[in-house]
Amino acid sequence: MKKLPVLFFALIQLFVSTANASDLAKEQRWADQIVDYIIDGEAEWLPIKNHKILSIYTEAQTPKVNGGAIIIHGSGVHPNWEEVILPLRTALPEKGWSTLSIQMPVLANDTDYSEYAKTFDGIAPRINAAINFLKQKNINNIVIIAHSLGSTMSAYYLSNNKDSSVKAFVAIGMPGASKDKRMDNINALKQINIPMLDLYGSNDLDSIINSAEARKQSAAKNTHYSQEITKGANHFFTGKNTELIQAVSSWLNRS
Repeated sequence: MKKLPVLFFALIQLFVSTANASDLAKEQRWADQIVDYIIDGEAEWLPIKNHKILSIYTEAQTPKVNGGAIIIHGSGVHPNWEEVILPLRTALPEKGWSTLSIQMPVLANDTDYSEYAKTFDGIAPRINAAINFLKQKNINNIVIIAHSLGSTMSAYYLSNNKDSSVKAFVAIGMPGASKDKRMDNINALKQINIPMLDLYGSNDLDSIINSAEARKQSAAKNTHYSQEITKGANHFFTGKNTELIQAVSSWLNRS
């Protein structure tokens, strides 16, 4: 069979990447760097429309399984990111939660935060694929735990998919308002009615600290919304992994 030219494959990849508004080449580079070095958990490739995305599944290590947590990273990184994501995805199984950390759309390193809005059409297929994966594992008590931009992506998903199978939502370092409606958490929180923890650090980014009251007011109709501050924690909970895990796991067990 005659080999197709490299240019053809490059054009196909460009088409797929544009259609999904994610840098698929960067996603692949992340996968190439981390898959062989995963210690806790197993790499799983979740099918979506045009390709597959990397996820890392770690089973609960307790006799009783509380449910499954979809873990969603922040801007430009991957599902084994050492800050916030890795500590949660590996510690929560010891608390009775299976975790599935998934690759979300990424853009170039120098991309402005606001430009991520163009990737938002690619959010639902990835989260839905994660939900389907957990259901195939007979896990039906499904929660989302997301950090930074990941919390914005998750809020967008939950506000537009009210009949999803997600039972609770933990937002860590959640931004506030945005000129782009897709990234405006203040508006999205008005549409979310499932139990939610809005967690941030006392040394978090100014924009997150300063929008905390606005987030709380927007979620006022959600009687299952709560907001917590971790003293001394910055946006990435540097040196505060124990406090992060405790805050998240304690809330999940209460919700």
